[in-house]
Amino acid sequence: MSTVAQPQQRIASIGGAPRKNSKALQRASGWVRRAPLLPALVFIILVTQLPFVITVIISFIDWNSLYPNNVKFGGFDNYVNVFTDQTMRASVVTTIILTVTVVVVSAILGLIAALLLDRKFFGRGVVRTIMIAPFLIVPVAAALLWKHALFNPEYGLFNGVLNWAFGLFHLPAPQPDWISNQPLISVEAALIWQWTPFMMLILLAGLQSRPLDVIEAAQMDGASSWQTFRYMTLPHLRRYIELAALLGSIYVVQNFDAVFTITSGGLGTANLPYTIYQQFFQAHDYGAASAAGVLVVIGSILIATFALRTVSTLLKEEN
Repeated sequence: MSTVAQPQQRIASIGGAPRKNSKALQRASGWVRRAPLLPALVFIILVTQLPFVITVIISFIDWNSLYPNNVKFGGFDNYVNVFTDQTMRASVVTTIILTVTVVVVSAILGLIAALLLDRKFFGRGVVRTIMIAPFLIVPVAAALLWKHALFNPEYGLFNGVLNWAFGLFHLPAPQPDWISNQPLISVEAALIWQWTPFMMLILLAGLQSRPLDVIEAAQMDGASSWQTFRYMTLPHLRRYIELAALLGSIYVVQNFDAVFTITSGGLGTANLPYTIYQQFFQAHDYGAASAAGVLVVIGSILIATFALRTVSTLLKEEN
């Protein structure tokens, strides 16, 4: 029995060594591929996840720097204050109105611009570049442009146009103070101007992915331009419109630059990010500001989840 078992053990040992070596080589090659990504992973964790964890911890602490001796664990009190505070509720409503208005109007204008730019005409590349330009401007610079170059009641472009138009008829021109009279609309106009090119780019990509042979067949069968758009183009663009709206919502919900630059959060334009800024840097209520920030992050994650699902569904349909 021992003479028979010894060769079998030798064969097993001979066959087992290459298997162990191959597994070790596979693990080593896997680490070799992952090793260049480790610095980026560590950097992302230190820059994003670690501050968020600290923010979550602070959100459960009753901490106001004006009263440094009264720092204590508050539980969910800060989150309760976020939902019960009248200023915070007003900022949530303002954030919803601002986001919905900007996203809807930008999507409609972006669709119109995409339909126009999808046609062939001389200088189309130059026009596309010009149309994209507002999205490439730094947000603070865009807000300053609207505040001073357009909305200013003394030397702004809008009042200058009114002077010129009424001057043709020798009538006194009104000189409205746009920001004081319509503060929220002023902020929305600046954001719509900046985000319409973003919507246009996504919808233009959707238009260029249409099956042209099907559209040509429908036109040959007598379908009008409106029928082609309503029953073929618009259903095809549905996923692209959803993607543009979701991505736009993620960014507009977190907008701070336009509100801070144009109105400084006054006249009922303080959205949730600006209210968090006020609580943290002016009221020095770190706990309440952190709780509100956590809720904003959670809301952004929910919107981003829907956006990622839309992207995955869109890619599956394209494949």
